[in-house]
Amino acid sequence: MSFPSDDSASPPDRQTLRLLERHLSADPLVAETTFDPDSYEPRLLHVRFDAGHYPDSIAAARLDIRWFSTGDFSYHYVEDHEDGDRWECRWDRHPNTHNRRLHFHEPPDALEITDLELPSLHPLEVYSTVLTAIERHIEMLWS
Repeated sequence: MSFPSDDSASPPDRQTLRLLERHLSADPLVAETTFDPDSYEPRLLHVRFDAGHYPDSIAAARLDIRWFSTGDFSYHYVEDHEDGDRWECRWDRHPNTHNRRLHFHEPPDALEITDLELPSLHPLEVYSTVLTAIERHIEMLWS
């Protein structure tokens, strides 16, 4: 499986990463946000979710966000389970040979890939789509 990386030919969109960080840091699901390497040179936004919103079987949950100056992006959601299992999925927009530019790596292992349609590619609309999907998934974990 290939991941868009900070080695992309396109530079990170630092302004968009900072915008997303401001919104995520105010979200009640989020415990912490950090930039890699730091807030002066952000290339990757790490989001750690508050464990109190998850059943005890989930040890940790995080979202790693990359946004590039081309408008390409990657939202990689990962849950680490107490039994050692991992559940993950990814919303991507980047050039590739496996699917359309905009696609989704299906859970539970992000290996199955489907083309994706979004109503908008505005960073806050993409953010809203991803967070809504994560909230629905958390609700399903409790049912």
